Amino acid sequence: MAERVLVLVGTKKGAFIAESDAARRGWSLRGPFCEAWPINHVIAEPATGRILAGGGNEWFGPAVWASDDLGATWTHSSAGMAYGEGEPPIRAVWSLAAANGHLYAGVEPAGLFRSADRGETWTHLGGLRDHPSRPSWHPGAGGLILHSLVIDAADERRIWVGISAGGVFHSADGGATWEPRNRGTRADFNPEDQRYPEHGQCVHCLVQAPGVADRLYQQNHCGMYRSDDGGRSWQSIEAGLPSSFGFPAAAHPRDADTLYLVPLNGDSAGRYVPDGRVAVWRTRDGGRSWQDLRAGLPQRNAYLNVLRQALATDRLAPAGVYFGTGTGALYASADEGDTWACIAQHLPAITSVETLVLDR
Repeated sequence: MAERVLVLVGTKKGAFIAESDAARRGWSLRGPFCEAWPINHVIAEPATGRILAGGGNEWFGPAVWASDDLGATWTHSSAGMAYGEGEPPIRAVWSLAAANGHLYAGVEPAGLFRSADRGETWTHLGGLRDHPSRPSWHPGAGGLILHSLVIDAADERRIWVGISAGGVFHSADGGATWEPRNRGTRADFNPEDQRYPEHGQCVHCLVQAPGVADRLYQQNHCGMYRSDDGGRSWQSIEAGLPSSFGFPAAAHPRDADTLYLVPLNGDSAGRYVPDGRVAVWRTRDGGRSWQDLRAGLPQRNAYLNVLRQALATDRLAPAGVYFGTGTGALYASADEGDTWACIAQHLPAITSVETLVLDR
């Protein structure tokens, strides 16, 4: 039976850890860690409890921090995290994933690295940047970043990435070769006759549903989508939402049809929750219908946003749901989003939220 629940928080000024027991009623907070570096993503290896934090900027450079004692001590490395001669320097790590003893890191400018020695050294998986479409990738508002990194739990060779703004790409051979998978997703910022290109879409978040290998969900700059064939085609599921624009998406830990979103009011209207009223939106039927979840969330004068990696679930039953805001508030629900509580506030701007459940 679970004894401890950790919420792993990346911020503009270091990583933080919120902790509770399985009831998830009272929370303690520790941090900042990682010497207050800008941290874009914090994850944990479920099998070992090892915590990893990726970040950096043009001043610090990229690094992946690691803690083997739940945040008490940290080390970091960027060894090997560079492109070849004549290529631009890597500014930061933006996404992390762990699978079968390997670590993966998505970076800015967009590219993918893998480590076989627990993050001490890194190897560039050059097939992605060798794709013929790369010269046409262009920075989104946050830069040219590989921010979404999905490793198939059943087959590590199957990898999906989301790039702003390059689109979704898939590899079936562990990163050696790649193909774009964007059919059906719009690029409203293009001329009208180029709204559905093969690549170049501005992906905001990409997640895999549990138990269904080819079920993916995508929050895009231009809509919300579901794929049931590994991204080969996408169907819009934005009907019923207050906006087609948002950043994060989080899958339920067991139900492939349940997904959570935080829509914003649009790309050019302020990028905050509609009407200054905070809601997490949930579907229980794969996006055919949506419900706004507001109990315990600010419903007046809350002009905040939630970034692309700052929404997560835990694996307990009922599932916990968590999100962090650009204004430094961290919210939690212990009942799958039906009710909410603020468990931390006045943190630096929150860039990512992930969870770790410990059975010891």
